[in-house]
Amino acid sequence: MSKRLDPARLLARLEEGGNPVIEADAAVFVWKGETAPHLLSDLHGWEENPRPLRRLADGLHALRLPLPPDAYLEYAFFDPQTGQRVRDPFNPRRIWNGVGQYNHYFYMPAAAPSPLTRRGPAVARGAVTRHEVPTDDLAAGRQRLVYLYRPPTDASVPLLVVYDGHDYLRRGRIAVIVDNLIAQKRIRPIALALVQNGGPARMIEYACSDATLGFLLQAVLPLARSQLRLIDPARQPGAYGILGASMGGLMAVYTALRLPHIFGQAISQAGAFELGDCETVVVQMARCLPPPPVRLWLDVGRMDFLYPANRRMAALLKEKGYSLTYVETGGAHNYTTWRNVLGEALATLFG
Repeated sequence: MSKRLDPARLLARLEEGGNPVIEADAAVFVWKGETAPHLLSDLHGWEENPRPLRRLADGLHALRLPLPPDAYLEYAFFDPQTGQRVRDPFNPRRIWNGVGQYNHYFYMPAAAPSPLTRRGPAVARGAVTRHEVPTDDLAAGRQRLVYLYRPPTDASVPLLVVYDGHDYLRRGRIAVIVDNLIAQKRIRPIALALVQNGGPARMIEYACSDATLGFLLQAVLPLARSQLRLIDPARQPGAYGILGASMGGLMAVYTALRLPHIFGQAISQAGAFELGDCETVVVQMARCLPPPPVRLWLDVGRMDFLYPANRRMAALLKEKGYSLTYVETGGAHNYTTWRNVLGEALATLFG
């Protein structure tokens, strides 16, 4: 690395543009000081595989990571002596990671935030309301939080049920994205039922759980029907959609395969189709059963640890004749990656 990076030029670019120093096909992470922290990132499994920076000159350390031009990456500096994260003084851009920490982030030159995540001028705003429903022992706890989004229309509309609903509402900015898509006439108006996950029980509830399906049928859908003006899936089978990410993406596809007469559209973002060395039942259903009349969307970042499993799942679904849109992005396993492609997914299935 020291042969390829000129310390004086690197310092000048650091002072001018901040961290990391962006090249056409790489990002160079720089640290000024006698000793340097390690780098944590999406690319190497975070705390599981810290990457040391190398000394280039007195008081200057760096690490060059080759990256595709459309990459979005989150990272942090980590002090191996204290076991604590250290803020990057040359990158003020930070984002909450949802598990108790803030990450720094950046885009490579061919990547950018989706403009749909910012509300356009004069865009009508849908109404978001907060509700609690009883779980009736079909989900963890006695009550579960559900947010409902009512689009700015009086017409009857399809419903999109969203797993990890609070995260999609706050971190995924789904209500803003839907408002913009409706205003741009890229989708028909849709309503949302954003279902909070089960916290410590999330993994179990989203691991192809029929109890979770029972909770949707007995609690979430009745709430949505009572509060929103919805199309009746008994008259228009498969009119509703289902969305989720990671384990929620797995559960979204399972929901559509089990209840295709209700959920005819499913969006999986970085779905967890394989758990370690174990295939999930969704993979076995796709392999062994005739495809139901559903349309599926799968997207995954090429730096996501679930990328190989999603590629295998997409190939299987195509082989078996499913109606599938499969998209690979330059991101990793985070909500920014998912929200940047969410508008395209919604436009594809609800256009």
